Amino acid sequence: MAIETGLAGKVVIVTGAAAGIGRATAACFAREGARVAAWDVVGAQAALLVDELKAAGGHAMFTAVDVTDAAAVNRAVEETVTAWGRVDVLVNNAGILRDGLLVKWKDGALTGQLGDEQFEAVIDVNLKGPFLCARAVVPHMIRAGGGVILNASSVVGLYGNFGQTSYVASKAGVIGMTRVWARELGRHGIRVNAVAPGFIGTEMVRQMPGKVLDTMVSKTPLGRLGRPEEIGNAYVWLASEAASYVTGAVISVDGGVVTGT
Repeated sequence: MAIETGLAGKVVIVTGAAAGIGRATAACFAREGARVAAWDVVGAQAALLVDELKAAGGHAMFTAVDVTDAAAVNRAVEETVTAWGRVDVLVNNAGILRDGLLVKWKDGALTGQLGDEQFEAVIDVNLKGPFLCARAVVPHMIRAGGGVILNASSVVGLYGNFGQTSYVASKAGVIGMTRVWARELGRHGIRVNAVAPGFIGTEMVRQMPGKVLDTMVSKTPLGRLGRPEEIGNAYVWLASEAASYVTGAVISVDGGVVTGT
């Protein structure tokens, strides 16, 4: 028997919606009949993205938003509310990578280190971004009697990973914020959960060298990369009535991946 998601007509904001997991997530919600506000800093394919989402069965609009800019986030939320009356679901998907070792040491000497700019850029997008977006939408959700916030963490946010100080810090921080917000906002009927993807076959990942891809697959018990829509489907379930008693959870969608050095 099919699960009734109850998402038809709901207003869903998806950040980082122009590509990869974000694009797939936006399409998953559109197929459920949701009204999707697709946000991204890249607007080159905005018209095509909106057409795709409408073709999938939903209503859609695109807004160019830098999630690290509080004023831009606030404006975009107000535009969404003006257009569609409310915000029911926020998917904090936008994220970046700036990998590097904390320090590089060779032949008894320091040869490099993780830079301030690298660290701060990742924290700004991956951690501050969800904070700013949630802060902007929550008052609207409270007035409407409830809502759902879904945050993108990562399997490495749970277990750590070599060479990813800033990314792991941001994704572990997202888990912490998720649990705090679940406690604070439950009384307002707002559920807050996180999804922790493993190795997902996005366009960017599939362009990596074959040896790197083989290593990813070798660490995944299911023996393959995940598909972006498999993450999108997890977000849809968490936003749906089927998950109405789920809050403060971190759902791993990772094929059983084992991370490490």
